[in-house]
Amino acid sequence: MRRIVEFVFIAMLATLAGCASTSLHEGSPALEIVTLNLWHDREDWPHRQVIIEAELRRLSPDAIVLQEVLQHDGLPNQAQALAQRLGYHAFFVSVDPVDRARRYGNAILTREEASHRGFRRLQPRDAYRIAGWVRMTVRGRAVNFYVVHLDFEDRSGATRAKQVADLLDFIDATRGDAPVVIGGDFNITADAPELAPLRARFVDAFAAAHPDEAVDDAAHTTLNPRFNPPARIDRIYFERNVFAMPQARRILDAPDAEGRWASDHYGVWARLPFAPREVR
Repeated sequence: MRRIVEFVFIAMLATLAGCASTSLHEGSPALEIVTLNLWHDREDWPHRQVIIEAELRRLSPDAIVLQEVLQHDGLPNQAQALAQRLGYHAFFVSVDPVDRARRYGNAILTREEASHRGFRRLQPRDAYRIAGWVRMTVRGRAVNFYVVHLDFEDRSGATRAKQVADLLDFIDATRGDAPVVIGGDFNITADAPELAPLRARFVDAFAAAHPDEAVDDAAHTTLNPRFNPPARIDRIYFERNVFAMPQARRILDAPDAEGRWASDHYGVWARLPFAPREVR
């Protein structure tokens, strides 16, 4: 009988320790980010906007990075419209002149106002590819967020390689001492040779969150198979040695009750816990 009581007591202690560990992890300071390709104004944007807004409101991430953002005479800037409805700050970047009615590009939406922001046009200079950057404070810590949308036309990958080099140079010129998080549509799978310099410095959040899964198979596509051949091309990267084990999942990956989709891409959500600060 005594052994049974001792066993039960030990089991209770183990359970309590496990609960304490879980609570500590869940309560650790972290940031949350979403990346989504909006698919500009295709397929009834007003309807899709309602779907996207509802999910972003539910998730309430610290930052939202958007690609294929459009504005024209009959369409208010999509990122700014979402930001206004969600109570976020929007930073839209485009190679199109600011006085042009039709502008196309990327955007970063943030719950807190950014302290710094900027952009870098990517090669080739006659194309529309551009990277955007903001720095903001999350849980008392400065963080750099970057958005990018890489080339898909050059199948050799050479153009993407130049754009990755441009992106990394832009990061080095703007990051300061704050950690870096990158989100976007990379238009190629994570193992592509041209992404090697990116992989050397940054971690694929979705892959890190699912270490025992073949995350680049068709089951984990971020291209919506309703409209595209499946591939996981939308990703969030975080800086090594700055964040702890992430959580990540796809979002907006099912049609609504009327059978309408949010986009021809699925979104990706990630939670990135800050690694403990070093005690000096």
